[in-house]
Amino acid sequence: MEDVYKKLAILLDKTPGGYPETESGIELKILKQLFTPQEAELALSLVMMPESVEAIARRAGRDPGEIEPYLIEMGKKGLIIHISKNGINTFMFLQFVVGIWEYQVNRLTKELIRDFNEYVPFLIKDQYKNKTPQLRVVPVAKAVNTELNIMDYEQVENIIRSQSKILVAPCICRKEHTIMGKGCGKASETCLIFGGGAYIYENRGIGRTISQEEALDIVKEGAKQGLVPQPSNSKKPINICLCCDCCCQILKNIKNFEAPAKIVSSNFQANVDSDECTGCFACRQICPMNAIDEDEEGDIAMVNLDRCIGCGLCVTVCEFDAMSLKDKNQTEKIEPPANLIETYMNIANEKGLF
Repeated sequence: MEDVYKKLAILLDKTPGGYPETESGIELKILKQLFTPQEAELALSLVMMPESVEAIARRAGRDPGEIEPYLIEMGKKGLIIHISKNGINTFMFLQFVVGIWEYQVNRLTKELIRDFNEYVPFLIKDQYKNKTPQLRVVPVAKAVNTELNIMDYEQVENIIRSQSKILVAPCICRKEHTIMGKGCGKASETCLIFGGGAYIYENRGIGRTISQEEALDIVKEGAKQGLVPQPSNSKKPINICLCCDCCCQILKNIKNFEAPAKIVSSNFQANVDSDECTGCFACRQICPMNAIDEDEEGDIAMVNLDRCIGCGLCVTVCEFDAMSLKDKNQTEKIEPPANLIETYMNIANEKGLF
């Protein structure tokens, strides 16, 4: 039984999201809470492409009719991807983050949350060994100005208005903290899922379908609450997470790094007009990365560019037009991959999986 979970952990570690081994074995403890031994064994016969039950059965040396009910149940649990189209079922292996974990939003327990929180620093450290991150940061709409050289895929409103199917789901990070009695009280329905991903969430009973206008309202309210928009790292994102630095496993962990700006994929940075700054430091209070310092006299704000991730939240609270977003230097500009497949292919290449 122990061996099957070790094999599954090794297979998950070969995905773009990774699943690193630890001395404590906490990663195995997590898998045991999510997968039965039979489910873990069956998962070993899946690949990261949709396949028919017959193809999976041949690889597993099992009868298709025997394993199909198990695969469907695993899909319901969010352990694999199950796609049903025109009465034909296909199944696909799923990486842990972003993937299996996010689908557990309705299956969380205190024990699972504690174990995940112990493990997540190892996941974050492992993921940021790669040049290509899974998520990127785009500025909140109110911070965008006419001076910015900003592309459509870097504007939250344009991303949303280009979608035909939008679903909003509960933020698993804030739900985790709420269950553990450490909730921040910020909006819970803030994960926007698009296209095919929205249909998968909907089929699992997670979240609800919304209009473009409702999605835009959620984003606007999120900015007021200091939430950072983080879409998947591609020009055609499949989701936008609205994240707080107190609960988001990504933001609160990279906040501990000396230079978060070197980790996050973002093309902008905050700038202070010293002539307009009054030293109210409202910007410092809302900054998720503690990127706002003060000058030697303590009179005006200064931006620590090693820490600024270009979210623009500081701009939204400055009543004196002293804060603005600027483009990074051309040499620092990052063009995201065309789509999620290219994102994962880039990560896989960087990890030496091919």
